[in-house]
Formats: sequence, C-alpha cells, structure tokens
Amino acid sequence: MSGVNKVILIGHLGTDPEVKFTPNGTAIATFNLATSERRKDKDGNFIDHTEWHRIVAFGKVAQNCGQYLKKGKQVYIEGSISSRQYKDKEGQNRTIFEIKASQVLFLGKANSGTSNEEQLEEPEPSEKDDDIPF
Repeated sequence: MSGVNKVILIGHLGTDPEVKFTPNGTAIATFNLATSERRKDKDGNFIDHTEWHRIVAFGKVAQNCGQYLKKGKQVYIEGSISSRQYKDKEGQNRTIFEIKASQVLFLGKANSGTSNEEQLEEPEPSEKDDDIPF
C-alpha cells in the first residue's frame, strides 16, 4: 500500500512572498505562514500557540502568490510536506522541512485585503482551450 502525504493549513502570511525564477522561467514563490491554536495550560488558562511553516509554490500558483499575497493575508494552503538538505555557511549539513503548495486560496480580510475569496490554483485544461487560435 502506498502512503499519503497531504497537508491542509489555514493561517496568515508572516512575510510577503518572495518570487524567483529558474533558468527555464519557472516561478518559485516562498513565504512563511503562521497557524495558531488556543490551548489550556496546566492551570486552566488559555494560551495561544503559533506554529510557523515554510511554504513553496511553483509555476502559475507561485506567480499568483507573488502578485496577490501580502504579509498578514489569511490563506488556505493544500500541499505536501517535503524535506531538503543543504550546507550552511559553516559547512554543517542542515535539513529544512517545507510545504509544497499545490493549491492556495485567499480567505477573508487582512489589513487592506479584500473579503472576496480568490483561488490561486492552476486551472485544469478545458476542451475550450483547444479552440483558441494563439
């Protein structure tokens, strides 16, 4: 039986997305997302706990993230957990865990954001696309 690697997050952007392009022109957007939950401590008092997630998006989704998302914006992210290794400045091996976003939806308001929900997912090709002459 094969495994499942699926993540669903709803949170607020901690940074504006940073968009870079590969040599072949593919967009890659990275940003941090904060998810928070309220918990009770041992004395019964409510405390807020925040987790930070590194989000990576590719292609059209990445371009839309760079164009429309800003720090503080609330979003829905769907994707998978991915890890990669690199060497830091001191030559030490490091591992970073990221969420590869396959779907990004705008939610609610954030500062000067809009309340309209906007979907940032690359649309499936339709039969009508074949009829476009360019």
